[in-house]
Amino acid sequence: MPTGKVNLLVNLPPGFYRTPALRPLLGELSRFARVRRRSHNTAGEIKEDLRWADVVLMWSWPKLLPELLDSAPRLRFAAHLDISQQAARVALERGLPVSVARGGFSAAVAEMALTLILTLLRRVSDYHAAMRRGDERWVRSFPDDIDPRERALSGLPVGIIGFGRIGRHLARLLAPFDCPVRAYDPFVGADVMKQLGVRRAALDELILRSDVVVLAAACNAGTQHLLGARQISALRRDAVLVNVARAALVDTAALIRRLKRGDLLAAIDVFDEEPLPADHPLRALPNAYLTPHRAGGIMSSVRTILRMLIDDIRAFLDGRQRACPLTGDMLPSLDA
Repeated sequence: MPTGKVNLLVNLPPGFYRTPALRPLLGELSRFARVRRRSHNTAGEIKEDLRWADVVLMWSWPKLLPELLDSAPRLRFAAHLDISQQAARVALERGLPVSVARGGFSAAVAEMALTLILTLLRRVSDYHAAMRRGDERWVRSFPDDIDPRERALSGLPVGIIGFGRIGRHLARLLAPFDCPVRAYDPFVGADVMKQLGVRRAALDELILRSDVVVLAAACNAGTQHLLGARQISALRRDAVLVNVARAALVDTAALIRRLKRGDLLAAIDVFDEEPLPADHPLRALPNAYLTPHRAGGIMSSVRTILRMLIDDIRAFLDGRQRACPLTGDMLPSLDA
């Protein structure tokens, strides 16, 4: 890289620039770079600024595909909050150094998964809503009025679909509960899982043997409708299904049919259409617990990710080893 300040294009949603908690981090960039702050959403919008940039810090859009990269002769490094499989392949093929900090969301997503598991098993949301309405049921005939579907997590068999950063973090969080944990991920070996006390399993085995099933996989050609009608039908009676990954992993129509039977609990943070339409059938199902795509979206995650990327930009400019470089073995964990 040339000596002195470099041209750094920051292309992030406008909220990043308005948020007081992020100003100190973003302010660091001007110490070593000439900074342009933009919020471009399309290739046509970003092209001129990208032509100027030596370095870009961005989310995952617009995708840096060949046409854009051909128009950015100065670009030497890209720092991404996240990146698509397609854009990652292009960068790797062209030898463009890239850092990806999507792992900064993982702890928060795993914690949300655990929160939702416990909420569904112990019916926390139901009790809270009833207390707010004033129509709660108090214990009158103990223990014969206990709902047998309300259970402790301790000792229950759990299945994790996708054993990347989120799945592994969740496995660590589950350790104190002494749950037998199985994981399905064709790209992760049994030895890696064994280190975390997890048994590698085929998808069908995991579904049949788990009272709790958590989706934590990427969405790409190999995982579209990974839980189709057959798999959803095979889920145990009164099982808990948690999706903190991507909506397209699940056949939503088949899930709705199973939920209407009343013998499944589902916590869903991601949807085929977002925002979720007001008249969507999921909203009317009492055994569907819905959150508005918030699993990773806490301020500490955003600060962590920006810190990771700023540190990697400095490392690249200084010729040092980066902490979160894009590598070929990351491709299966990326969304299409």
